Amino acid sequence: MKLSSLLALPAGLIAAVYANEYSENLHLKPLPGGSLYAGFNFTASTPLEAYERQHFRFFPRSLGQILQFTHTEELHLRFALGRWDESSWGSRPRNGRREGGTGVELWAWIEGDTRSEAEERWSGLVNSLSGLFCASLNFIDQTKTIQPLLSFDPEGTLRSNGSGLHLMHGVLPHEVVCTENLTPILKLLPCKGKAGVSSLLDGHKVFDANWQTMAIDVKPECNAQGRCDLRIEQTVDLVLDIERSMRPRDNPIPRPIPTDQLLCDESKGYNSHDSCYPKKREGETEWSISRIFGRPIQGSCSPGDGSVSEVYLDVPTSRQVVATSMGTEETSDETARHYRLRDGGDLDLTLPQQVLEGGESAQEKALHASRQITGYGQERGGMHAVVTNPHPYAQRIVYLESLPWFLRPYMHTLEVRGASIEKMYYSPAIDRRRGTQLELVLEIPPMSTIEITYDFEKAILRYTEYPPDANRGFDIAPAVIRVSSKDGQDSYVRTTSLLLQIPVPDFSMVRGTRLSCALVDSGKIDALYKLERPSLKSPSSACPRRLDKRVKIDRLDISVDNSVSRSTGVEQVSLAIYGTTHGWYIVMGNCVAAGIASSSQRVASFPVILPISYRIGTDGSQAAKEE
Repeated sequence: MKLSSLLALPAGLIAAVYANEYSENLHLKPLPGGSLYAGFNFTASTPLEAYERQHFRFFPRSLGQILQFTHTEELHLRFALGRWDESSWGSRPRNGRREGGTGVELWAWIEGDTRSEAEERWSGLVNSLSGLFCASLNFIDQTKTIQPLLSFDPEGTLRSNGSGLHLMHGVLPHEVVCTENLTPILKLLPCKGKAGVSSLLDGHKVFDANWQTMAIDVKPECNAQGRCDLRIEQTVDLVLDIERSMRPRDNPIPRPIPTDQLLCDESKGYNSHDSCYPKKREGETEWSISRIFGRPIQGSCSPGDGSVSEVYLDVPTSRQVVATSMGTEETSDETARHYRLRDGGDLDLTLPQQVLEGGESAQEKALHASRQITGYGQERGGMHAVVTNPHPYAQRIVYLESLPWFLRPYMHTLEVRGASIEKMYYSPAIDRRRGTQLELVLEIPPMSTIEITYDFEKAILRYTEYPPDANRGFDIAPAVIRVSSKDGQDSYVRTTSLLLQIPVPDFSMVRGTRLSCALVDSGKIDALYKLERPSLKSPSSACPRRLDKRVKIDRLDISVDNSVSRSTGVEQVSLAIYGTTHGWYIVMGNCVAAGIASSSQRVASFPVILPISYRIGTDGSQAAKEE
């Protein structure tokens, strides 16, 4: 169908020609330690034909035009804050595929005939996304960009051949994620956070979480019949502290529990009326959606006929759940309950205090990784990474590190204890042009721990290359670990970011040196000026004798005498010449020639440095000289 005929169709027929889809869901799961996991997922798709014709319905136009201009085939953007606690919370949600390192992480497949062309388009992409999401993505330059070979695979069906696509990856570990990044993400949704599960995404609650990550994934997908769609998936994952989140907003300061509400262990021998040993609260914590998020789910977001809004509550069937009448419970099994949102009403779920048989369910063990900087001093250091496999079978991983150019690893000191290196890709850094890239393929034996260590050297930076908070240090991007799976659904684990201390110059020395030099130079100039300046007389001695009558000046001769040089101060007077219909008149300093009319006009004025000699001729009389 041609574009002209397409534009002539009504909106309803356009929707029939291009089948758009939109769905959203919320996954709630209580975690040990009084925490609650909340996973928001929003998915929209549009046919590639409509995308190429600039027809946008559920797919955001602002993002789509950026992808078209930069020739981006697939995009993955992450905003992350906090740390996932594997020991308490178990495996990561969505296998870690919608999770990023601390700060901002971005990788994309960009079409380009040459690498330089792809890098130019990558620069345009990060600058455009920086403005769209109110983030500092424009600081991802060549020094912070790598091209991984083994760590990432495209999730969608890429239309271009492999030779014309370039994978670009960049990280900003120092970026602070805040509400300025959440608001643009909500604006990409059809309901803009006003209805549906997105109505719970309040900045005060999201950024009060112990751990949170926001992800945007854009990828093309094709079915067996050859029909291709462009799908965008937006996810927001949170781990909230139930007790802290339920504090009222008008009184958020934590206060001691009254004495009559304390739970004391009376079995202790020292228990008395003034001594209390705290007793752990038994059973499940009481909570509700409206108390944790400050509001219930406000209706359903159904912009299209096929739109779906659902809520999944991951609790056993023995757990009591009180739901409002506006939400319809459709299915229930041993581990979860499913609710579908309806238009025109709010949905609130309340779970009262309850003691369940069997206690808390055991969390699934997951691969654990950590990384630290070792050594001391400002010149050298070391990197130490630990990866633990808790499973009774071997796991194959790809270990990726992206290091800044001023951290120079000694590759001859690279050592892996507990496993052997199957493959390795290493791209050395070039000062102020690109960073270091290291990829290792390892196989971890079952129920074992491996260690990766190497030494590095810290480079000396120019004083203009230090950030304003140079004494804090430089953030090192987290390591990315790809865990292979037999079913093809690989999972990802990221370590925490690191803080690198490098030699910092004394910035005050520069200002102190400039000030000292300025003082010395000013003293020298002042001394030379005093030696070369002329001797001066007071302004009163320079005044001519009093003229008692109107004097017409026929001739004025002035000569400056610089032959006299004294150590006294320089004095300066102003000499002005006035003209009237009767002739020329002079005013010198505070000495005014007599007879100057009020209608006189000032025609010349310039400063005169004393001493001077001047001669005044008046009406043909003998000229007088005064010095």
